[in-house]
Order: sequence, then C-alpha cells, then structure tokens
Amino acid sequence: MKYKITYDNNKDRIRLRCGKYAFNKEEEYGLINHILENKNVIDTKVSSINGSILIKYTKNKEKILNYISLTTINDLKNTTPREIDITRNINNTYINKMISLITKRVILKYLLPTPLQPINYIKTIFESYSYIKDALKSLYNFKLDVAVLDGVAIFGSLINKMFQSAGSIIFFLKISDILEEYTIEKTNNALKNSLEINIDKVWIQTENKEEIQIPFTQLKPDHKIILRTGSIIPVDGTIISGEAEINEATMTGESLPVSKGKKKKVFAGTLIDNGEIIVNVEAINEKTRINQIIELIEKSEKTKASIQSKAEKLADSIVPFNFLLTLLTYIFTQNKIKTLSVLTVDYSCAIKLATPLSIISAMKEASDHQIVIKGGKYLEAYAQADTIIFDKTGTLTEASPKVKRVISCGQYKPKEILRLSACLEEHFPHSVAKSIVNKAKEENLDHINEEHEKVEYIVAHGIVSSIYNKRVVIGSRHFILEDENVQVTKEQDYIIEQNREKYSIIYLAIDSKLEGIICIDDPPRKEAKKVLNQLRQLGIKNIVMLTGDSENSSRAVAEELEITKYKSQLLPEQKSEIIEEIKKKTNKVIMVGDGINDSPALSCADVSIAMKDSSDIAQEVADITLLNPNLNELVTLRTLSQLMLKKIDKNYIKIVSINTLLILLGITGIITPSQSSLGHNASTLLIGISSSKTCLDKQEIEI
Repeated sequence: MKYKITYDNNKDRIRLRCGKYAFNKEEEYGLINHILENKNVIDTKVSSINGSILIKYTKNKEKILNYISLTTINDLKNTTPREIDITRNINNTYINKMISLITKRVILKYLLPTPLQPINYIKTIFESYSYIKDALKSLYNFKLDVAVLDGVAIFGSLINKMFQSAGSIIFFLKISDILEEYTIEKTNNALKNSLEINIDKVWIQTENKEEIQIPFTQLKPDHKIILRTGSIIPVDGTIISGEAEINEATMTGESLPVSKGKKKKVFAGTLIDNGEIIVNVEAINEKTRINQIIELIEKSEKTKASIQSKAEKLADSIVPFNFLLTLLTYIFTQNKIKTLSVLTVDYSCAIKLATPLSIISAMKEASDHQIVIKGGKYLEAYAQADTIIFDKTGTLTEASPKVKRVISCGQYKPKEILRLSACLEEHFPHSVAKSIVNKAKEENLDHINEEHEKVEYIVAHGIVSSIYNKRVVIGSRHFILEDENVQVTKEQDYIIEQNREKYSIIYLAIDSKLEGIICIDDPPRKEAKKVLNQLRQLGIKNIVMLTGDSENSSRAVAEELEITKYKSQLLPEQKSEIIEEIKKKTNKVIMVGDGINDSPALSCADVSIAMKDSSDIAQEVADITLLNPNLNELVTLRTLSQLMLKKIDKNYIKIVSINTLLILLGITGIITPSQSSLGHNASTLLIGISSSKTCLDKQEIEI
C-alpha cells in the first residue's frame, strides 16, 4: 500500500495519506483491524473518504510503516468492524448531515444575494411537498394529527408568500428528524452489540457418530450440531434426527412451542424447550436473533412503554385544539399574521419527540451499563414495581459456586464420582454444573472418550443417562430420593445430614443405589445485602426469595441477607403459581433468575431479569438481561428508570409553559410567524437534546 507521511511528532503519533479511493468503506474496517494486529500499535483511525490513516503507537515506527507498505487490498477483506468504529462512523455521518443542513440554510438565507433569493423560495416550495403530502394523507385517513398541523402551517406560510417562515419551519423539523434518527441508530447499534448470540462452544456429531465439543468459531456448514433442552439454536439448518419442542417466539411472535422432527427447518435465535435434535448446519447467521429483537424494539407496539403510547395519543389529541385556537384567533383578530403565529406553535410536536427520545436514551444508557432491555415498557414497569422476587442459586448466591467436597457413598471412589458427574453435567451448563466440570478439570479428570450413552435433562430435577447398561441419575434430593426411589442407608443419611447445613448437595446414583454426593459451597454474593437495602430505599417494599434448594441452605441465605419472605424446595410451576398470587396483591412484580427452571416464573412476572451466566432459555424469556456478573446493576436500572419518568414529567411542564407563552405572544402580535416558528422549533429541539442526555452519575447510583 502506497502512502505519504503528512504528520509525524517523532514520539507516538503519525498520520499517513494514501489518497482518495485507495480503499472503500468495507476495506476501511479491514485496514483498522489489520493495523491493530501489529503489537506496537495502540489505536488507529482510518478514513476511506480521503485515504487518511492516523496511528498511535508505542515503538518501532519504521517496522509499522514497513508493515503498512506490505499490506494489500486482499488483507482487508472479510473483516467485521469494531463497535468503536461503527459508533465513530455513526457520529461522523450525523455530524456531517447536521453541518450540511445548517451550512445550506446559512448560505441560502444570509449569503445569497437579494436578486438570487427566488432560488431559496423555489427550494422551500420543493421541500414543502413531502410535508403537505403527509398532511393530505392523514386527512384522507380521517386523522387530525401532527402531520396535518405541520403541513397546514407550511402551506399557510406559502400561500401568504411568507417563504422565510415556511423555510424556518422546514429547517427545524429536519433538525428534529436528524436528532431522532441519530439517537435511535446509536441505541440500536449498542443493543446489537449487546445482544449477539454469545456461544463459546457447541457439540457436534462426527462422521463416526462420535460426540465432540468444538469452539463455535470453528462451526461450518454441513456440520452436524447436537442441541438439547434449554439450548439456543445458533444456526439455520435442517433436523436430520430427533424431535423437540421449539420456542420460535423470536421468529414468529408465537409463544407456544412448535413440535419439530426430521427434515424440518430450524432457525438461529429460537430455543429448545424440550427434546434433543441433530441439525445439519446450512447457514451460520449470528445476527438473526439480533435483528428480530431490534425490529421488535423499533416497530412493535407491544414493547412500547405505556407512557410513550399515552404521549403519542396525547400529542395527536391536542392537534384539534391547535386548529380551534387558530380559528378563534382569526375570527377575533382578522389578522393573518397573528393567526399564522398561533398555527406554527403546537404542544404535540415536542411531546411526541421528547417522550420516545427519553425512553430510547434511557435504554441506550442502560446498554452502556451492560444492561439489555427488550422494550421501553419493561423499563417503565421496573420503575413502578414494588415487589422483587429472586431465585437463589446463581442469582442471590455466587454465579460461580465451588465444589468443596466429593464423598463416596458406595463402591465408586470420589475421583470417579467427580469424573462421571462432570461428564454428564457438561451437556447442560448451569452455575452448579459448571462448578462440577471446573473441579474435574482442576483434578485433571479428563473424559475424552465418553462412556455414557445419550443424556436427558429433566427440568428442575437432574440428568438421566446410562453407563455399561446401568441407569445413571444425578441431581437434587427430590429427584434422586423421591422420584427415582433411591434408598438411603442410615450411614449415608448421617453423612448427608452432616453436610446439608453448610452445603448444597448434588446426588449421584447408579442402578437405584446412591454412590456419592457432591457438596457445593454457594455463599451469597458479596454485594447482595447492600443491593437489597438500596432497592428498599428506592421504593421496593417486598423482597422475596423462591428456590428449589433445600430448606437448610435457603434459610441460611435468607437470614444472612435479611430476607423475611422465602419459600424453598419449589418446582418451576410452583414458583410461577406463587408469582401469580403475589401479582394480585401488589402493583408490579419483578422476577430475577438464571436457570432453565426459572423460565416459567420469568414468563409470568410483569418484568423479568436474567443474570449474565443464565441459561439460553432464561435469557431469551427475560425482558431484561444483566451482562455484568453482579447485582449492582439492579440498583443502577432502578435509579435510571425512575429518573427517566421524572425527566418525562419535567418535559411536559416545559412544553406546556414554553408553547403557551409563544401562543400568547403570537396572539398579541408581539412576535411574527417566523419568530413563533423559531421559538417553537428551537424549544422542541432543545427539549429533544435534553431528553437525549444521560440521567445517571455516580452520586445518583451510590445511595
């Protein structure tokens, strides 16, 4: 690649110029990534417009320059841009749009010689066409909305030959449009980055019918991927064996799972509620799920906050009163100037702009704090809720519990119990399952050649498989001792009781005989108690813990965290039943969980939250996902959501006050239609900018 040096501080920065058309926009992203691969480069900015490359480096400038000299266009292809580069591109695009709009306005209005002013008038007439067209369309559909008000104001100015007034109205409407587009695009970009399917490894079936685990990045078309209960489907493909109940809500909006078997198509981003399938990979499309959620956020009325829907209805309902006031002004004053001054002012424009911008910017700010929200209505519900319900394991307790003891209760040695347990648990990752798998790795207990047969996960209970024609089960006390009828000797019962007070226990049985127990240390998260106290200060009246764990471990956690209301040894359906009962007695209910077994409870809460290490199905069902591995963001989100509602209320007061003043000034003839339009649109713009600003600072988070 040829270049010339245009700036060099001989220390840590250098700018190169390759010339126009040296590389295009896609290749620009590739060049950024290519340059950053050089270990001496800290950061780089590249522009395809003029072929500029700015490099910040640590040392070996000459080696960096030689590296760029050897770069070819082929090195720049098939590259995914970094989030910072996409954000920078969005910023530059909208800054350029704003500069272009303002520059044209200044030139045509202030710098164009008087004899050439008709050019400006022609431009105004041409630009007014789309606004008048939208107004006529609304009237044709018997709607008296903001589009009609804007169209009539512009048309009224034109027929009275008030071209400057019409131009001012159009100018500020365009600025408002650019501002809203910019905020929405930045928010969607942040959400896209947060919502990417986050899968590290997948199980595939080899040509020899062996089951192996590979990194997701190595997955290719025609691989045979194995998917089980609770898994998110990361690819598009066709089922070649097995049968499963698949939740396709992200694709179709249908909440009920669909039964699919051999030769049926499955799609990325959908979920396996129950069953096991092998899918032939046809398309690796990581963005399917993202696009569905983004479309949901942008278009679906169901995800709009009720306060936004109310604002839009209020805005449209005010329009007839604007026309009535305009008519009364003309009747009593018989003055076209005063009438147009009133017509160019309306409350609805600012209301309709400021409220969604407040919600969108709050969602954007939440994403900056690694909080993903699937719709504005969930943010509003979170602000208004007075009850929060927590699962225990992996939610109130550490997301990475540790195996403290492995105890043999039969003929198998502790290491063999741990190895076999890890071999089974790795197929259905959960915080406890991960702790068992990680412990086996620490002990170097490898199991490359798996001895067990097909594994089956039974929600909220455990795992079933077989080894050497012997039935193997691993899971909770309820599952092993009650459902599987495994008998426990007095000696085994004594061992269990000795450990139940301190640990959560996983049971392993083979052919109806208890062979061992695994003791899991699952202490409360360090920040949990402080977070619960902060939530109380922020208006949460009821804090409840619902868990499937034993009474002893549940009581210990509840006492340590000062939770007075809790229930233990619950099945998934019992959790959801309790939530339904609580909803009848309270305002709104928040549910926080992380496991497959929490999915029914998450579904029936007013607003549901999944933790960072949650199962795929829990994250999909949840309305909000915390991408930071702690509970502190629950406080951040509560503060942010409440400040958002306060901002919207303040905006209403500002809008009513400013526009009422402008109308009074217009009626009395103190200001002209151009000045009225300027005041109205400028105030709308400023309120819009204010609505786009962040709500939080450190002082507001730390109560």
